[in-house]
Amino acid sequence: MNRYSRITGTGSYLPPRRVTNQDLAAQLATTGVETSDNWIVERTGIRARHFADPGTTTSDLAAHAARRALEAAGRVPADIDLIIVATSTPDMVFPSAACIMQNKLGIAGCPAFDVQAVCSGFVYALTVADSMIRTGAASKALVIGAEIFSRILDFKDRTTCVLFGDGAGAVVLEGSNEPGILATDLHADGRHVGILCVPGTVAGGQVSGDPFLKMDGQAVFKLAVGVLEDAARATLAKAGRTDADIDWLIPHQANIRIMQGTAKKLKMPLDKLVVTVDEHGNTSAASIPLALDAAVRGGKVKRGDTLMLEGVGGGFTWGAVLVDF
Repeated sequence: MNRYSRITGTGSYLPPRRVTNQDLAAQLATTGVETSDNWIVERTGIRARHFADPGTTTSDLAAHAARRALEAAGRVPADIDLIIVATSTPDMVFPSAACIMQNKLGIAGCPAFDVQAVCSGFVYALTVADSMIRTGAASKALVIGAEIFSRILDFKDRTTCVLFGDGAGAVVLEGSNEPGILATDLHADGRHVGILCVPGTVAGGQVSGDPFLKMDGQAVFKLAVGVLEDAARATLAKAGRTDADIDWLIPHQANIRIMQGTAKKLKMPLDKLVVTVDEHGNTSAASIPLALDAAVRGGKVKRGDTLMLEGVGGGFTWGAVLVDF
C-alpha cells in the first residue's frame, strides 16, 4: 500500500489555431458585436487563446497532453493503472472522454472515468486519484484536464465569448514513500448553480433549452476570491503548513484580477503567481495543469518546491491541493 502520491511528470497541449484579441474582435465585428484588445486585457488579462479545429475532440487534446506527461515521467501507457479526465466538454454524452482516450493510448483494463466539476475539475480529479493511490487501489495514474469550450460559447455575448479557450494539461501521479500531495480541500454549493452554467439538455434528439455558456461575472468574482482563500488556508492547516511555505501559487486561470486578489490575501508576492491566462484564456479544467506544465518546462517550478493549486467553477465548486513537487 502506498502512503503518498507524487507528480512524476507533466504535459500539456494547445490546438494549433491561436486567436488573438485582435483576431477575435475582427471576427465578432462581422456579426455586430464590438470589443477590442484593450477592453479584454483591462478586464481579464487575456491576450490570446487557442481554438480547436472542427474535427478535433476533447479526447484528442487529452491524449496529446497525456503522452507528453508520460514522456516526462519516463513511463509508457502500459504502466498506467488509472485514468481520470476532468472535463465539461466530453466527446459525446457517453462513454467518457477517459475511456475514449484510453483506447487512443492503447491501454485496456484499467479504470477510466470522467470528473465533471467545471473549472475545479482538475483539483477534484487529482484529489480522487491521490485517494485511490493512498489506499492501494492504483499505483500510477494519468490525471488530465481537457476542454473544448469554444463549442459552447455564444459569440454574440462579448462578456463570455472573449474569456475561454481550448486545451489540455496532464500529470502522471505515482505512489511513493515520500510526500507529494500533502493535503486537499474540496467544496460545492448548489445554491449558486445559476451564476455559471450551460442550461441546455439533450432530449428526443434535440437540445432543449440554451446550449451556450451563461455567467453572472460579478457574482462569480465575489464568490471566487473568498472561497479560494478559504480553501487554500484549510489545505495549509491540514498539512501543518503556513502561507510562507508556498513557493508557487498556481490557480485556475480565469481572470487576472481574481488570481492577483487571491495571491494578495495569501500574502504572496505577485512574482510567485504562475500566470498563463494571458496566452491561453480560461481553459476551465485544463487551466491548472496547463499552467503547471508551462511553469515546469519554463524552469520556474523545480523539484522540492511547494505548490498551491486551486480552482473555482460552476456548480458552484471550489477546492485546493497542496503539493511538494
